[in-house]
Amino acid sequence: MLFCTPMSSGWRLLPRQICVLFLYSFALASTVTAVHAAEASLTLTKALSRAMAQNPGLRVFDFRLQGLEGERLMADQAPAYEAGLEVENMLGSGALQGVDGAEYTLSLSSVIELGGKRRARTGAVSSRDDLVEAEREAETLDLLGQVTQRYVATLALQEKLDLSARAVELSEATLNTVTGRAKQGAAPEAEVLRAKAALTQSRIAHDALQTEYEKRKMALASLWGETRVDFQQLQGDLFRSVPSERFEVLYRQASESPLIRVYASERRLRDAEIRLARSQSESDIRWQVGARRYEETGDTALTAGISLPLFAGRRNRGEVQAAMAARNEVEYRQQSALLQLHALLFEAYHTHQQNIDAVERLRSTVLPDLTKALELTQKAYERGRYTYVELTAAQRELLSAREALVEAAATALLNQALIEQLTAQSMTQRQAAPTR
Repeated sequence: MLFCTPMSSGWRLLPRQICVLFLYSFALASTVTAVHAAEASLTLTKALSRAMAQNPGLRVFDFRLQGLEGERLMADQAPAYEAGLEVENMLGSGALQGVDGAEYTLSLSSVIELGGKRRARTGAVSSRDDLVEAEREAETLDLLGQVTQRYVATLALQEKLDLSARAVELSEATLNTVTGRAKQGAAPEAEVLRAKAALTQSRIAHDALQTEYEKRKMALASLWGETRVDFQQLQGDLFRSVPSERFEVLYRQASESPLIRVYASERRLRDAEIRLARSQSESDIRWQVGARRYEETGDTALTAGISLPLFAGRRNRGEVQAAMAARNEVEYRQQSALLQLHALLFEAYHTHQQNIDAVERLRSTVLPDLTKALELTQKAYERGRYTYVELTAAQRELLSAREALVEAAATALLNQALIEQLTAQSMTQRQAAPTR
């Protein structure tokens, strides 16, 4: 549901779905950098598009709608006509031996439906159709959220992989420095051994991250049905989160999102089922007409009859009660879902805001200070004023701060994606919209 161009498979997009499609194509995908990427790189927009076109879970709704179309055809049919043949007074005893005294009746019968049963049946099927469409929208939002979250998590791991490569380079440089000082007799051999061990551990950690990165890419590709990865890296800017609206505004939008509209559609379905159950309380009239032939005399005569079930309303009270209970259950499930939505949105909102602030502080204050501190410590170590322990401590502090920056940026972006999923509103689009 990322592009409104119809897929060759025949999968169709509804107007409301197209709106959701453009919402997500302009959301976190706008954080992609403007540089030209290599063919082997994957953008968020492309990932979302491929998931919408190829995810098998969404194709299920096409078949559900096809099934409902068949049910609608069945529900809209009038009661069937029945032809019957009845033979009486044959193969008996005495004068009724054989078939000489038989009476043959050829009849045609059907039912006159009362209480608007046909209209109630088609209304119930139409309400189920609306529910399936609402469920497809909610499922679409869920899929888009999954793609975005996995994309951001993989992009963060890609940043950590770059940090790990820089950590390996730093360990190599440290080993060269320590080795040089040891040759000059300014450092003990033990420091050289520790520097070698630190370099080996850095390479092991880098290899572990590389393996995890490949696994994350595979998990991302699985969302559009692929069993192999056909891209080398992700293209995007991890540090482009945008501030959100006030929480009250976000919650109002979330309360009107497809995730909640599912309950409204289900409630309409239950109302239709109540009307259908009540229509069954009205007795139908069964009629029958025919022609009877008396074999003994060769005469024929017309026959006619009607029948009406008794106490249909009383017998159907349980069905009506069950339908009303199902409708009332939806009301409380919606209230429960809104409470859960409020809690989840509240947590995502504040986590998003806090991590945006953390990213700003880390980039503006912590990283410059630790970078300068490492430079001074490096120079002091080379002059023999600081020990190897102090040098490696300064290195670890800087690397930890850089990793914390990546974590904070990824957490901010993940919660931004969650907010957009819950509200079905693009925060990036809203920021870019002109004010009046």
